[in-house]
Amino acid sequence: MTSAPRSITVFTHTRPAETEGALRRVAELAAEVGAEVRMPAAEVEKFGLVPGAAEAPDPRAGTDLALVLGGDGTILTALREFAGTGVPVFAINYGAIGFLATVEPWELDEGFRRALRGEFDVMELPGLLAETADGDRLAVNDVSLHRRQDGRVAELAYSVEGEQLGEVRCDGLVVSTPAGSTGYNLANGGPVLAWGVEGYVVSFIAPHTLTARALVVAPGDTLDVTNRSGSEDVDVSTDARGVCTLGPEATMRIQFKQAQALLAQAPGASFYNRLRDKFGRLSY
Repeated sequence: MTSAPRSITVFTHTRPAETEGALRRVAELAAEVGAEVRMPAAEVEKFGLVPGAAEAPDPRAGTDLALVLGGDGTILTALREFAGTGVPVFAINYGAIGFLATVEPWELDEGFRRALRGEFDVMELPGLLAETADGDRLAVNDVSLHRRQDGRVAELAYSVEGEQLGEVRCDGLVVSTPAGSTGYNLANGGPVLAWGVEGYVVSFIAPHTLTARALVVAPGDTLDVTNRSGSEDVDVSTDARGVCTLGPEATMRIQFKQAQALLAQAPGASFYNRLRDKFGRLSY
């Protein structure tokens, strides 16, 4: 449980027609208890200024709670936005799966009223820091390196704590946190890491070998990935957003960092219950 938020900044996904009614209802419920709903510029552009809401030129300033009406991509954006601020992200799922969501759309009234009373648990999520020429880039889910579109197969070498473990011809490589292990990593056949596991996983995208295996790395150990191609760049993404390229023979360092972002959960929520409910839907 936490203190009742007095200032709430709202983020929505890219399909405003699906969330406009929910956003207006959020503003109504907040007004009932005297809480302020704040809309960043991008949200005002999508909806106009919703009655009862205020503009938020700086979304991070003076915010007690970040509220997401969207799916995992929008939730990850909010988690990165508020990383290191102590502001939790409470998400109502308007996406396909919403693995990181706190409640479902049909629970909006009850769920948001609980949020307004501070009746939710907060989980600290770790992250990955990828060193780039423009500074460190934070990923809450994963860092992926993949061959360029229409390019040749990637040739990636990987080392942990200075010990080279392999060199793999593949379409790419994914480095995932426990929260991200149910995403791109899972599609690669990598292991699911329960939330709370201390460590991160390296898996390969379409490896051109029978010996490449996913690896779970200890939390304090540093991973280096080297592009062994003599001529081809490799694209680098954090949480599915392109951030840079890794040139021929260049190396990227990736480190696991504890407690980077705060995710709101319903009281008593279980990772295993979430895993069953969310991915059980995909089996029908």
